[in-house]
Amino acid sequence: MIGYIFQRILASIPVMGFVALFVFLLLRLTPGDPAAIIAGDTATPEQLEAIRDSLGLNDPMLVQFFDWIIRLLQGDFGTSIQSREPVLKLIADRMEPTISLALTTIVLSVVIAVPLGVIAAWKHGTLIDRFVMLLSVLGFSIPVFVIGYLMISLFSMQLGWFPVQGFRPIGNGAGDFFHRIALPTLTLTLLYIALIARITRTSMLEILGEDYIRTARAKGLPEVRVLMRHALRNCSVPIITVIGIGFALIISGVVVTESVFNLPGLGRLTVDAVLARDYPVIQAVILLASLIYVIVNLLIDISYVLLDPRIRYS
Repeated sequence: MIGYIFQRILASIPVMGFVALFVFLLLRLTPGDPAAIIAGDTATPEQLEAIRDSLGLNDPMLVQFFDWIIRLLQGDFGTSIQSREPVLKLIADRMEPTISLALTTIVLSVVIAVPLGVIAAWKHGTLIDRFVMLLSVLGFSIPVFVIGYLMISLFSMQLGWFPVQGFRPIGNGAGDFFHRIALPTLTLTLLYIALIARITRTSMLEILGEDYIRTARAKGLPEVRVLMRHALRNCSVPIITVIGIGFALIISGVVVTESVFNLPGLGRLTVDAVLARDYPVIQAVILLASLIYVIVNLLIDISYVLLDPRIRYS
């Protein structure tokens, strides 16, 4: 197992290198001039040239790339072009809202979606099964921003139960934290409930037709034990895979939700950086998202051994 983990870590190095090269070239080859954004519309050509020189944008592209890689290896992600603050500090300041939203969403989604998927498979073809499938279709079909605005209209503007926007750290009080994170969490949860419940239902349907399930029922075991211990445990690998990938997707893809609810997380930071052509911030955020994917996939592979004793890594 240790050798396998070490091999996966080594294999992730060229992946991260390719991502770094792709992001660097993509940002440099797309239209737009950071110097013009910084200087404003009234800047003279001499002022623009001076800003480009100070930012190193006039250096050859190959020189810019290797300078950036060397700084990365030294733990220096650069300085924001827009705010002139260290990029790592900007990311650290924005991590809490994004991680909080990701954790509350994935926990609530798993708690609701897995039992729904199990019940839908158990009651295959009934109204309960059709309701779960309808919920899955709606969750996939309705855009996240539409769900967000519907949530705001109903629970904030009409009922007045939750604030429209904003974030409070959990250190300032758990009550205020959950009060403000509730609507964004519910908005994303509807999407991930649809995904996880559908995968759970499909996996359970395949397992419930196996001979050992019929044997367990023939032995007189309670139906709950058959479903949870024999069926769900043996179909947990694809479910865990979807949950892990979903967690990585939430962290790296909450741009729309954070914009709708005005959460000061990584999504808002990414939007602001893209609009300002802030190269260092965009590069760091994309690299961070790629690193999260690599780590989550490694943890998913390790969990397979714990869930299925037949799986061995050498």
